[in-house]
Amino acid sequence: MSDASRPTAAPQAIVVVERVYRAPVEDLWALWTTKAGFESWWGPEGFRVEVHALEARADGVLEYDMIADAPEAIAAMKSMNQPLSHNTHGRFAEFRPYARLTLVHLIDFVPGSGPYESLIEVDFQARDDQTRMVVTLHPHLDPHWTRMSVEGFNSQIRKLDRRYGQPER
Repeated sequence: MSDASRPTAAPQAIVVVERVYRAPVEDLWALWTTKAGFESWWGPEGFRVEVHALEARADGVLEYDMIADAPEAIAAMKSMNQPLSHNTHGRFAEFRPYARLTLVHLIDFVPGSGPYESLIEVDFQARDDQTRMVVTLHPHLDPHWTRMSVEGFNSQIRKLDRRYGQPER
């Protein structure tokens, strides 16, 4: 068994992030499935993305650069000897319009680990003028990278909270 496929010593829990936004499901769906939508919010605070390919369909490609663009993010990346930009490869595994999608990202930047896949599941439920969005983040191979992933996602979802007038969490 290679190091990349070896399970961690202790199982890690999945993390579920749930929001209800006063927005039609079509608007939230577009944030995940269009170039303009994805670029408008994806990435933690201090980072932005440039989408190179986004095929919104089952087995469709998702490729983008994650770019540190705020002084704090640039300084943090430099202090960790990490590049300021990283090309990210992914795909849409499951794709049920306005109901559910699954993103699979190739994680190829973790020191000492071979490439592996990371899963994000998103469920959408329309209710009158609101949409409930439930995001399930699956753990990485290493608990440190799971924490980093969760912190990053919580940072980026605050962008949507501000957009839709939600209180800070």
